Amino acid sequence: MNLDRLVEEFAVNVAAQTDCIWNGDSKKGNRHAKRYLSAFDKLRAHGAAGRAALAGLFVHPRMDVRVKAAAYLLRYRTDDAKKILEDAAKREGMIPFIAAQVLRNWEEGVWNLDPE
Repeated sequence: MNLDRLVEEFAVNVAAQTDCIWNGDSKKGNRHAKRYLSAFDKLRAHGAAGRAALAGLFVHPRMDVRVKAAAYLLRYRTDDAKKILEDAAKREGMIPFIAAQVLRNWEEGVWNLDPE
């Protein structure tokens, strides 16, 4: 699978999981989470090229997709990822709360979404 398709799979499934959460369907949401995690693992296997491809989602129209990509790329695109998370955290709602938690975990040294 090429990098663009993996990035698209990541984005589609992040958005779908969020939609499932809003609709109260955690079981279906968990299936989407497994899919975007799988896409991330495959992107990570491509090293810097895979992570650079994922960074393309920093300009995605959906905040949940931008925040999730930023959360996974904090170690590799720290300044860009922090800006996205900080911008999201200024708002209210579930996604801004998640962004704030990611930043807090990063600052406390317990962030571990992409350990290396």
